[in-house]
Amino acid sequence: MTIKHDEAAVTQRAVPGPALYAVTTLPEGAPKAIIGLLHGYADHAARYAHVADAWAEKGIATVAIDMRGHGRAAGPRGYCARFDEYLDDASELARLVADKGRDAPAFLFGHSFGGLVAASSVLASPGAWKGVVLSSPYFGLALEVPGAKLVAAKIASRLVPRLALPTGIRGRDVTHDPVRAAAYESDPLVFKNATARWFTETVRAQKNAFARASSLSLPLLVVVAGADPVAKTADARRFFDSVASKDKTWDERKGLFHETLNEPEWPEIAGEIASWVLARSA
Repeated sequence: MTIKHDEAAVTQRAVPGPALYAVTTLPEGAPKAIIGLLHGYADHAARYAHVADAWAEKGIATVAIDMRGHGRAAGPRGYCARFDEYLDDASELARLVADKGRDAPAFLFGHSFGGLVAASSVLASPGAWKGVVLSSPYFGLALEVPGAKLVAAKIASRLVPRLALPTGIRGRDVTHDPVRAAAYESDPLVFKNATARWFTETVRAQKNAFARASSLSLPLLVVVAGADPVAKTADARRFFDSVASKDKTWDERKGLFHETLNEPEWPEIAGEIASWVLARSA
Protein backbone atom coordinates (compact mmCIF):
# COMPACT_ATOMS: atom_id res chain seq x y z
CA MET A 1 0.00 0.00 0.00
CA THR A 2 1.20 3.49 -0.87
CA ILE A 3 0.78 5.92 2.01
CA LYS A 4 0.91 9.65 1.25
CA HIS A 5 2.37 12.09 3.77
CA ASP A 6 2.04 15.86 3.71
CA GLU A 7 3.17 18.56 6.15
CA ALA A 8 2.41 22.27 6.00
CA ALA A 9 1.99 25.37 8.11
CA VAL A 10 -1.62 26.47 8.55
CA THR A 11 -1.50 30.23 8.08
CA GLN A 12 -4.87 30.88 6.46
CA ARG A 13 -7.18 30.51 9.42
CA ALA A 14 -10.95 30.90 9.57
CA VAL A 15 -10.55 32.36 13.06
CA PRO A 16 -7.58 34.74 13.58
CA GLY A 17 -4.73 33.18 15.52
CA PRO A 18 -1.12 32.03 15.29
CA ALA A 19 -0.05 29.70 12.48
CA LEU A 20 -0.59 26.03 13.28
CA TYR A 21 1.13 23.06 11.66
CA ALA A 22 -0.62 20.11 10.05
CA VAL A 23 0.64 16.58 9.37
CA THR A 24 -1.60 14.64 6.98
CA THR A 25 -1.42 10.90 6.32
CA LEU A 26 -3.56 9.47 3.52
CA PRO A 27 -4.11 5.83 2.53
CA GLU A 28 -4.10 4.65 -1.03
CA GLY A 29 -7.45 5.40 -2.63
CA ALA A 30 -10.45 7.02 -0.99
CA PRO A 31 -10.28 6.83 2.82
CA LYS A 32 -12.88 4.74 4.64
CA ALA A 33 -12.76 7.25 7.52
CA ILE A 34 -10.63 10.17 8.65
CA ILE A 35 -9.34 11.04 12.12
CA GLY A 36 -8.54 14.54 13.34
CA LEU A 37 -5.81 14.25 15.98
CA LEU A 38 -5.04 16.58 18.90
CA HIS A 39 -1.78 15.92 20.78
CA GLY A 40 -1.10 16.35 24.49
CA TYR A 41 0.49 19.25 26.37
CA ALA A 42 4.13 19.98 25.41
CA ASP A 43 3.68 17.40 22.65
CA HIS A 44 3.38 17.62 18.85
CA ALA A 45 1.74 15.90 15.91
CA ALA A 46 4.82 14.20 14.45
CA ARG A 47 5.08 11.91 17.50
CA TYR A 48 1.96 10.10 16.20
CA ALA A 49 3.40 9.30 12.74
CA HIS A 50 3.65 5.57 13.52
CA VAL A 51 0.01 5.47 14.61
CA ALA A 52 -1.19 7.41 11.56
CA ASP A 53 0.69 4.99 9.28
CA ALA A 54 -0.92 2.01 11.04
CA TRP A 55 -4.35 3.56 10.56
CA ALA A 56 -3.60 4.32 6.90
CA GLU A 57 -2.87 0.62 6.33
CA LYS A 58 -6.47 0.01 7.38
CA GLY A 59 -7.80 2.69 5.04
CA ILE A 60 -8.11 5.50 7.60
CA ALA A 61 -6.71 8.98 6.91
CA THR A 62 -5.33 11.20 9.66
CA VAL A 63 -4.87 14.94 10.00
CA ALA A 64 -2.86 15.86 13.09
CA ILE A 65 -2.11 19.46 14.06
CA ASP A 66 0.36 21.17 16.32
CA MET A 67 -1.80 23.43 18.44
CA ARG A 68 -0.64 26.98 19.19
CA GLY A 69 2.48 27.15 21.31
CA HIS A 70 3.38 23.53 20.50
CA GLY A 71 5.64 21.74 18.05
CA ARG A 72 6.11 23.73 14.87
CA ALA A 73 3.11 25.99 15.45
CA ALA A 74 3.60 29.64 16.30
CA GLY A 75 2.89 31.16 19.71
CA PRO A 76 4.57 31.20 23.14
CA ARG A 77 5.41 27.69 24.35
CA GLY A 78 2.61 26.19 26.44
CA TYR A 79 0.75 29.47 26.91
CA CYS A 80 -2.81 30.59 26.33
CA ALA A 81 -4.61 33.72 27.43
CA ARG A 82 -7.83 31.70 27.59
CA PHE A 83 -8.60 28.01 27.11
CA ASP A 84 -11.06 28.71 24.28
CA GLU A 85 -8.10 29.55 22.06
CA TYR A 86 -7.48 25.80 21.81
CA LEU A 87 -11.10 25.32 20.75
CA ASP A 88 -10.35 27.71 17.89
CA ASP A 89 -7.45 25.42 16.96
CA ALA A 90 -9.77 22.41 17.12
CA SER A 91 -12.13 24.21 14.73
CA GLU A 92 -9.25 24.66 12.31
CA LEU A 93 -8.57 20.93 12.58
CA ALA A 94 -12.21 20.21 11.70
CA ARG A 95 -11.87 22.42 8.63
CA LEU A 96 -8.71 20.60 7.52
CA VAL A 97 -10.35 17.20 8.07
CA ALA A 98 -13.34 18.23 5.95
CA ASP A 99 -10.96 19.38 3.20
CA LYS A 100 -8.83 16.23 3.18
CA GLY A 101 -11.50 13.64 3.94
CA ARG A 102 -13.28 13.42 0.61
CA ASP A 103 -16.59 13.10 2.47
CA ALA A 104 -15.27 10.21 4.60
CA PRO A 105 -16.82 9.87 8.09
CA ALA A 106 -14.79 12.03 10.50
CA PHE A 107 -13.73 11.18 14.05
CA LEU A 108 -11.99 13.36 16.62
CA PHE A 109 -9.06 11.92 18.61
CA GLY A 110 -7.41 13.64 21.57
CA HIS A 111 -4.62 12.47 23.83
CA SER A 112 -4.12 13.78 27.40
CA PHE A 113 -4.52 17.58 27.25
CA GLY A 114 -5.66 17.10 23.66
CA GLY A 115 -8.36 14.83 25.07
CA LEU A 116 -9.60 17.69 27.24
CA VAL A 117 -9.58 19.98 24.19
CA ALA A 118 -11.39 17.38 22.10
CA ALA A 119 -14.06 16.79 24.75
CA SER A 120 -14.52 20.52 25.33
CA SER A 121 -14.76 21.11 21.60
CA VAL A 122 -17.53 18.58 20.95
CA LEU A 123 -19.37 19.73 24.07
CA ALA A 124 -19.34 23.26 22.65
CA SER A 125 -20.16 22.18 19.08
CA PRO A 126 -20.43 18.52 17.95
CA GLY A 127 -20.11 19.66 14.34
CA ALA A 128 -19.78 16.90 11.76
CA TRP A 129 -17.85 14.47 13.96
CA LYS A 130 -19.20 10.91 13.91
CA GLY A 131 -17.51 9.99 17.19
CA VAL A 132 -14.79 10.84 19.70
CA VAL A 133 -11.76 8.87 20.90
CA LEU A 134 -10.00 10.01 24.07
CA SER A 135 -6.60 8.62 25.04
CA SER A 136 -5.57 9.08 28.69
CA PRO A 137 -7.66 12.27 28.78
CA TYR A 138 -6.46 14.98 31.15
CA PHE A 139 -9.47 15.64 33.37
CA GLY A 140 -7.28 15.77 36.48
CA LEU A 141 -3.70 15.27 37.65
CA ALA A 142 -2.71 11.85 38.94
CA LEU A 143 -0.86 13.52 41.83
CA GLU A 144 -2.65 15.83 44.24
CA VAL A 145 -1.49 19.45 44.04
CA PRO A 146 -0.97 21.07 47.48
CA GLY A 147 -3.46 23.83 48.25
CA ALA A 148 -0.72 26.41 48.71
CA LYS A 149 0.61 25.65 45.25
CA LEU A 150 -2.85 26.08 43.73
CA VAL A 151 -3.22 29.47 45.38
CA ALA A 152 0.23 30.47 44.14
CA ALA A 153 -0.69 29.38 40.61
CA LYS A 154 -3.86 31.50 40.67
CA ILE A 155 -1.91 34.55 41.81
CA ALA A 156 0.80 33.99 39.20
CA SER A 157 -1.85 33.52 36.50
CA ARG A 158 -3.07 37.06 37.17
CA LEU A 159 0.26 38.79 37.81
CA VAL A 160 2.80 36.85 35.73
CA PRO A 161 0.70 34.60 33.46
CA ARG A 162 3.66 33.41 31.40
CA LEU A 163 5.61 32.23 34.42
CA ALA A 164 6.80 28.73 33.50
CA LEU A 165 7.61 25.99 36.00
CA PRO A 166 8.85 22.43 35.35
CA THR A 167 6.13 19.83 34.85
CA GLY A 168 8.39 17.07 36.16
CA ILE A 169 7.20 14.68 33.45
CA ARG A 170 9.94 12.41 32.12
CA GLY A 171 10.09 9.88 29.34
CA ARG A 172 9.87 7.06 31.86
CA ASP A 173 6.48 8.44 32.98
CA VAL A 174 4.89 8.09 29.54
CA THR A 175 6.10 4.69 28.30
CA HIS A 176 7.83 1.48 29.36
CA ASP A 177 9.66 1.43 26.01
CA PRO A 178 13.20 2.68 26.77
CA VAL A 179 13.82 3.77 23.17
CA ARG A 180 10.65 5.84 22.98
CA ALA A 181 11.26 7.21 26.49
CA ALA A 182 14.72 8.38 25.44
CA ALA A 183 13.28 9.90 22.26
CA TYR A 184 10.78 11.85 24.39
CA GLU A 185 13.63 13.21 26.54
CA SER A 186 15.74 14.30 23.58
CA ASP A 187 12.97 15.64 21.32
CA PRO A 188 13.64 19.38 20.86
CA LEU A 189 9.94 20.03 20.23
CA VAL A 190 8.87 18.51 23.57
CA PHE A 191 9.19 21.23 26.20
CA LYS A 192 9.33 20.61 29.93
CA ASN A 193 7.53 23.59 31.52
CA ALA A 194 3.93 24.66 32.14
CA THR A 195 2.80 28.27 32.33
CA ALA A 196 0.68 29.62 35.18
CA ARG A 197 -2.13 30.87 32.92
CA TRP A 198 -2.27 27.58 31.02
CA PHE A 199 -2.64 25.73 34.33
CA THR A 200 -5.50 27.85 35.70
CA GLU A 201 -7.31 27.91 32.35
CA THR A 202 -7.01 24.15 32.10
CA VAL A 203 -8.40 23.61 35.61
CA ARG A 204 -11.34 25.82 34.66
CA ALA A 205 -11.89 23.84 31.46
CA GLN A 206 -11.86 20.56 33.39
CA LYS A 207 -14.60 21.84 35.70
CA ASN A 208 -16.64 22.99 32.70
CA ALA A 209 -16.24 19.61 31.00
CA PHE A 210 -17.59 17.78 34.04
CA ALA A 211 -20.49 20.23 34.33
CA ARG A 212 -21.50 19.69 30.70
CA ALA A 213 -20.60 16.01 30.24
CA SER A 214 -24.21 14.86 30.29
CA SER A 215 -24.86 16.77 27.05
CA LEU A 216 -22.41 14.64 25.07
CA SER A 217 -24.26 12.05 22.99
CA LEU A 218 -21.72 11.18 20.28
CA PRO A 219 -20.22 7.67 20.21
CA LEU A 220 -17.29 7.69 22.63
CA LEU A 221 -14.24 5.47 23.11
CA VAL A 222 -11.98 6.17 26.10
CA VAL A 223 -8.63 4.36 26.26
CA VAL A 224 -6.79 4.85 29.55
CA ALA A 225 -3.57 3.65 31.12
CA GLY A 226 -4.13 1.68 34.29
CA ALA A 227 -0.84 2.86 35.84
CA ASP A 228 -0.91 6.44 34.55
CA PRO A 229 1.34 8.72 36.65
CA VAL A 230 0.23 11.85 34.75
CA ALA A 231 -3.54 11.92 34.16
CA LYS A 232 -5.93 10.72 36.85
CA THR A 233 -7.74 7.64 35.57
CA ALA A 234 -10.55 8.04 38.13
CA ASP A 235 -11.39 11.47 36.72
CA ALA A 236 -11.51 10.09 33.19
CA ARG A 237 -13.92 7.43 34.48
CA ARG A 238 -16.07 10.08 36.15
CA PHE A 239 -16.35 11.96 32.86
CA PHE A 240 -17.10 8.74 30.97
CA ASP A 241 -19.85 7.77 33.41
CA SER A 242 -21.45 11.22 33.09
CA VAL A 243 -21.66 11.17 29.28
CA ALA A 244 -25.15 10.58 27.91
CA SER A 245 -24.06 8.61 24.84
CA LYS A 246 -25.66 5.18 24.50
CA ASP A 247 -22.64 4.09 22.47
CA LYS A 248 -19.65 4.45 24.77
CA THR A 249 -16.72 2.13 25.45
CA TRP A 250 -14.26 2.17 28.37
CA ASP A 251 -10.93 0.48 27.61
CA GLU A 252 -8.51 0.41 30.56
CA ARG A 253 -5.07 -1.02 29.88
CA LYS A 254 -3.76 -2.47 33.12
CA GLY A 255 -0.18 -1.58 34.01
CA LEU A 256 0.43 0.80 31.10
CA PHE A 257 1.80 4.32 31.43
CA HIS A 258 0.40 7.61 30.11
CA GLU A 259 1.06 7.26 26.38
CA THR A 260 -0.61 3.97 25.53
CA LEU A 261 0.12 4.54 21.84
CA ASN A 262 3.83 4.70 22.61
CA GLU A 263 3.86 1.61 24.83
CA PRO A 264 5.14 -1.71 23.40
CA GLU A 265 1.47 -2.75 23.07
CA TRP A 266 0.67 0.22 20.82
CA PRO A 267 0.00 -1.77 17.59
CA GLU A 268 -2.81 -3.70 19.27
CA ILE A 269 -4.30 -0.54 20.77
CA ALA A 270 -4.07 1.40 17.49
CA GLY A 271 -5.70 -1.54 15.72
CA GLU A 272 -8.61 -1.66 18.14
CA ILE A 273 -9.15 2.10 17.79
CA ALA A 274 -9.21 1.62 13.99
CA SER A 275 -11.76 -1.21 14.32
CA TRP A 276 -13.95 0.99 16.55
CA VAL A 277 -13.81 3.82 14.02
CA LEU A 278 -14.52 1.63 11.01
CA ALA A 279 -17.46 -0.04 12.75
CA ARG A 280 -19.07 3.40 13.05
CA SER A 281 -18.20 4.65 9.58
CA ALA A 282 -21.11 3.13 7.69
